[in-house]
Amino acid sequence: MRPTKKQRQMHLSDTIKENPFITDEELAERFGVSVQTIRLDRMELSIPELRERIKHVAEKTFEDEVKSLPIEEVIGEIIDIDLDRNAISIFDVKADHVFKRNRIARGHHLFAQANSLAVAVINDELALTAKSQIRFTRPVKEGERVIAKAKVTDIHKERTIVEVNSYVGGEKVFAGEFEMYRSNDTEKDDGQ
Repeated sequence: MRPTKKQRQMHLSDTIKENPFITDEELAERFGVSVQTIRLDRMELSIPELRERIKHVAEKTFEDEVKSLPIEEVIGEIIDIDLDRNAISIFDVKADHVFKRNRIARGHHLFAQANSLAVAVINDELALTAKSQIRFTRPVKEGERVIAKAKVTDIHKERTIVEVNSYVGGEKVFAGEFEMYRSNDTEKDDGQ
């Protein structure tokens, strides 16, 4: 027996509160209704679309934490960050991010997402990319969502190494290692 509209909307609201990053498509599948029905339910409940929910959560949660650049300068949307440890961002590939003839994302967008996440994870007022090694492992297409995961692997005086791996649906599409310059001493040398 299908739940009533009121029951579905109540469960929908609870589901989005638990996971504000769930897509309308995932909700439609979960509740066995069309994407349009989910959109109408969200409108009736005054729940914004995914992009607005992500932006709201990111701005509210991370704008006081990220020191190295303004949150609006990060390419993609930060959904989790623990300074000098790790961070996660998402980037939805749109028509203006791809080559027109084959609908494949331009590499500089994936690099920019990874690089800006590597900058954002640094717990310093100044963080600049000194060097990077990157590898694209498969093309990303229009309409795909890229999840970038940054992990700080080493912190030295004035330098931090950040690994960033990006995924589409669990498949790695980009790997990078960024050597980041930072302005302050985070590691004190004995006697120096």
